[in-house]
Amino acid sequence: MAGFDQRPPPRGVPDGFDECYADSFASLTRQIYMYSGDLNLAQDVVQEAFCRAYTRWSKVVTYDDPVAWVRRVAFNLANSRWQRAKVAARYVARQRERHVEGPGPDRVAVIAVLGKLPARQRKAIVMHYLADIAVADIAHEEGVPVNTVKTWLHRGRAALAVLLAEGGTDNV
Repeated sequence: MAGFDQRPPPRGVPDGFDECYADSFASLTRQIYMYSGDLNLAQDVVQEAFCRAYTRWSKVVTYDDPVAWVRRVAFNLANSRWQRAKVAARYVARQRERHVEGPGPDRVAVIAVLGKLPARQRKAIVMHYLADIAVADIAHEEGVPVNTVKTWLHRGRAALAVLLAEGGTDNV
């Protein structure tokens, strides 16, 4: 096995890179793991940091402590992934379906009875009482005189009163 240690680095591997990697990968992985609490993340970011060091090894090797440069890159990568994960978690939380209570029996009854009214009366009642639109604005939007909208509202209210008093939802 002594001959194994004597081999030159594989062609294309910068001098000193293999030794740096072998000597510090496990230690850097432990450091990032302790920082992040995620072993897979630690292994990934340390590997990525070494890949980045590899492409600029001729410069990194001249630093006082090349491992410190790799460590800084690994910590920066871990922080970036953490931030992306937080943003993704917030996004997912906003996308979750929220349970909304269904309409109560009174609302179901009113909706059923409203469905029995003529369309113009129903629309006028919805716009005026549910959307808080003024009579004049409804008239303008519908292209009719104000008195026509007042008539629709009066007739619609009268019909609603009769239908609700009779239990108008029985036939719906």
